[in-house]
Parts: sequence; C-alpha cells; structure tokens
Amino acid sequence: MCLGIPGRIVEILDEDSMLAKADVSGVRRNVNIGLVHHGDERVEVGDWILIHVGFAMSKIDEEEAQNTLRFLEELGEAYEQELEELRESRIE
Repeated sequence: MCLGIPGRIVEILDEDSMLAKADVSGVRRNVNIGLVHHGDERVEVGDWILIHVGFAMSKIDEEEAQNTLRFLEELGEAYEQELEELRESRIE
C-alpha cells in the first residue's frame, strides 16, 4: 500500500537539485521538493509536506499533518510498512 505521509522539513539540502531533508515520525530522509518549491510557492525549514514515494506532493498545515499522522497510526501495519520502506529508501 502506498500512502502519502506527513513530514516536516528539517533542512533544505540543495535548492538546485530540489532536495530537502524531512522528518517523518523520527525517520529522516531526503525528499525531492520540486513539486512544491517553485515560483512563489516555497518550502522552508519547519514546513509540513505530504510525501509520497520520496516526493513532496503538497504543502500542508500542522493541524492537517497531525490529524493525518493520528489516522495513519490507527491503520497499524500499513503505516508501519510505509515507515519501513521510508527507512530503507535513499534519494541523494
């Protein structure tokens, strides 16, 4: 199952390559921010994003992020599987 998981930007790694580091429930991974970091729309350290397969799909507010995380935690195994896949993924 592929889920969109909320993560918080903890570092902008490379604006030219559109890479940032996001924290997802304690797992820190590089994500591509190209879909949400262009023109007038920018992501900054501290922003919440919805991540799917290593890409930031949209910027979300903290309330939506927390509500989504609570819901995902209730899913149990599917959420744990997604976190495990995130731990094993690498975007450099």
